[in-house]
Amino acid sequence: MAKKQFKAESKKILDLMINSIYTNREIFLRELISNASDALDKLYFRSLTDQSVGLGREDFCIRITPDPDAGTLKIEDNGIGMTEQELSENLGTIAHSGSGEFVDRNQPGDEVDIIGRFGVGFYSAFMVADRIEVRSLAFGEQQAHLWVSSGADGFTITPAEKASAGTEITLHLKPDTDTENYSEFLDSYRIMEIVKRYSDYVRYPIRMLVKSRRLKEGSESEYEDYTEDRVLNSMVPLWRRDKKEITKQQYEEFFRDRFHAFESPLGVIHQKAEGTLNYQALLYIPGRADYNYYSREFKKGLMLYSRGVLITDCCEQLLPDCFSFVKGLVDTEDLSLNISRETLQQDHQVKAIAAALEKRIKRELLAMQKDRREDYETFWKAFGLNIKYALYSSFGAKRELLEDLLLFESSGKGGYVTLKEYLDSMPEGQKYIYYAAGSDLKTLASVPQAELVTSQGYGILCFTDDVDEFVCQMLGRCGDKEFRSITGGDLGLESDEQQQETEQKQQQHREMLEFMANQLEGKVSEVKVSSSLKSHPVCLTSKGPLSIEMEKVLGSMPGAGEVKAEKVLELNGSHRVFDTLCALWPEQQDKLARYTGLLYNQALMIEGLPLEDPLAFANGICELMV
Repeated sequence: MAKKQFKAESKKILDLMINSIYTNREIFLRELISNASDALDKLYFRSLTDQSVGLGREDFCIRITPDPDAGTLKIEDNGIGMTEQELSENLGTIAHSGSGEFVDRNQPGDEVDIIGRFGVGFYSAFMVADRIEVRSLAFGEQQAHLWVSSGADGFTITPAEKASAGTEITLHLKPDTDTENYSEFLDSYRIMEIVKRYSDYVRYPIRMLVKSRRLKEGSESEYEDYTEDRVLNSMVPLWRRDKKEITKQQYEEFFRDRFHAFESPLGVIHQKAEGTLNYQALLYIPGRADYNYYSREFKKGLMLYSRGVLITDCCEQLLPDCFSFVKGLVDTEDLSLNISRETLQQDHQVKAIAAALEKRIKRELLAMQKDRREDYETFWKAFGLNIKYALYSSFGAKRELLEDLLLFESSGKGGYVTLKEYLDSMPEGQKYIYYAAGSDLKTLASVPQAELVTSQGYGILCFTDDVDEFVCQMLGRCGDKEFRSITGGDLGLESDEQQQETEQKQQQHREMLEFMANQLEGKVSEVKVSSSLKSHPVCLTSKGPLSIEMEKVLGSMPGAGEVKAEKVLELNGSHRVFDTLCALWPEQQDKLARYTGLLYNQALMIEGLPLEDPLAFANGICELMV
């Protein structure tokens, strides 16, 4: 019996197959089960035209038999089997795929669904075994053959006995070491875990004899051991079933079980695409963010299946960052996988499926926004921040996708509104979309400029997230309406007569205002009469693209350096405080200077900015009191 050498004779190649291509040892069982499933597919396909097969789909199965005493693991099927020549070609040539040839021989229209296409999955078994025996009898043949190999030194093929067609693979597992535990793959429950994880949806039953315990019949306390022939896989995945046959409860149970969730999802997307793209997707919109969702540790992605076999738990390419909260899976036959089937190759199909899913997710969210507003607001509270960051970080590229999804709280209608809803509710004559940015709603409600805006019957969008104002500036406008910050200066609310009156006061008291500005040199760029105040005496506004709220946000970032908005101190020309200031000029300039400092500090507190000299402010108040 002569030992044959692998046609790819370099030991380095086989070492690569065993040690480099696969990153997870347990993958070997998935690969061998996939090969067995392919063998069953081939015989089933033949049975459609060959009555001599004598087997229906229900007769096919894959069996796993662990033997801890002998240190062997056996995987067998009653599929097409292999001849001596096929054993030599399929197992003797690294990267030769019998399944690939089988598909190539059939016409494009034939319903052939084969998993294995690379011909290297079999060699993953050498990660855990130091000797592999393959006993196989090809359908229609009389003589079985035994293929044996201990690795890169070659293999032998000898005649053997086998009662029926199919293939039986016996792995002689490597002995355990201080660092490696190979015997774990002989534990029934470990095997069941691996099958459930990777091969749960292989369409043929995967069977194994499992020892268990039960109460003896007629006894309430005495147990007995027994062995049952258990099917380890569910075979028909939920997403491949007709949507009409699936209940809401079944969708929710799958979500909680598969994704370890405690709550029901807010939305379910069950999609089957045929044509240019062929895939099935089952996606969920959760109502609660994972504990690490807004951290670097969180990994977005969908589970990827190829013909029911799990390829990866987290395929990032199929899910855009803006929808990273979505959980679910995609099952497709059209993706190009790498040689180990563990990772995805970048190709146009991946991008096309990702683009299709992106649009489908948006449609689901818009439908929720329209028909189930309470659910949508729950979703927004959990994931709205991610939508905003995605919109801003894309520099507007995602505007068409995400703008309609935005929600902001509004002082007008109360509660959350979309931008479209805000526009639709605007009274006739309103020129701008008004907003206020701050830390919380209570603070924004007390902003001095808000009084004038709301008195006109105009709503104010409340920006309470750090990114809100940056998103707003990136958008620029919505429809034909420009965004306008109520703390950004001119609100466009004065009539021509009021504007003229303000300008007159500005000119009339120009010298006093310049004196006050000099007292605040380096702190404000200007002191002027305000057109934005109604009953409040003073406020701070900003000039230029950087607002006061942006200054606070950017200033809190590590390594940002000193970031300052160009501030303006505005005085209410109709307030009694302004009359007091005018009475002090020019005879009591020292007192006017102290009052200027007090008003500036008051404006800082209103804006939520820290006082530059709290002690001086406190002393100034005390001076007024005495």
